[in-house]
Amino acid sequence: MPISSERKAVVFDYKFVDEAVAPGTFEGYGSVFNNEDDGGDLILPGAFAGAIQRHQTKSAMPKMLLNHGSMGGLFGGNDPMADLPVGCWNTMSEDTHGLQCKGRLINLDTESGKRIYGAMKERALDGLSIGYSVGEFTRGTKPNEPRRTIKTIKSLPEVSLVTFPMNELARTGAVKAADIRTVREFEDALRDVLGFSHAAAKSIAQRGFKVANEQPSRLDSFVASLRDVRRQI
Repeated sequence: MPISSERKAVVFDYKFVDEAVAPGTFEGYGSVFNNEDDGGDLILPGAFAGAIQRHQTKSAMPKMLLNHGSMGGLFGGNDPMADLPVGCWNTMSEDTHGLQCKGRLINLDTESGKRIYGAMKERALDGLSIGYSVGEFTRGTKPNEPRRTIKTIKSLPEVSLVTFPMNELARTGAVKAADIRTVREFEDALRDVLGFSHAAAKSIAQRGFKVANEQPSRLDSFVASLRDVRRQI
């Protein structure tokens, strides 16, 4: 079983629209179909349909956060305002290209709102990252195949504006939310989150999971040390 919660970041190809009516309104794609990403995943058309439908049934939408809020770092943060949404997603739907999102920044009259709006206008804040859990997928068995071909996204609780698309900061949040119960899940996390090769992840997981089983409290410090090692590679 894969880790329970993951992050996937992309450069957010967005444009501001309807600003005369609602300033801060923008739209673009949060995910692109049939494109193998740096983590070896490929998302198929239709993958988000069920998650979107479940939100619509509840008359709700995924939250719009900045850098995944308190979950944006490996160990989260202590800022009680970190999970305060920076905007609202108005619509999400699939087309032939990918997950099309339209939303609006809020609190534009505040200092934080002005900074976010300005950073987006200047294309300094140009990443989008989906927080999701995987449903059905197939695992590649050949070198030229994606590591995972994802058929369904089980849940989509939040879609964040992020500073560093496809950067370690955007990927390490998955470790904090992971419910790692087996050595295979730990191996998946090492590949998906920290970007280790298949061989390296397998070797590290075998040793690290033994450490975690003997002293569960040491898992976080062990992963933190791996993050520091990965930054130096």
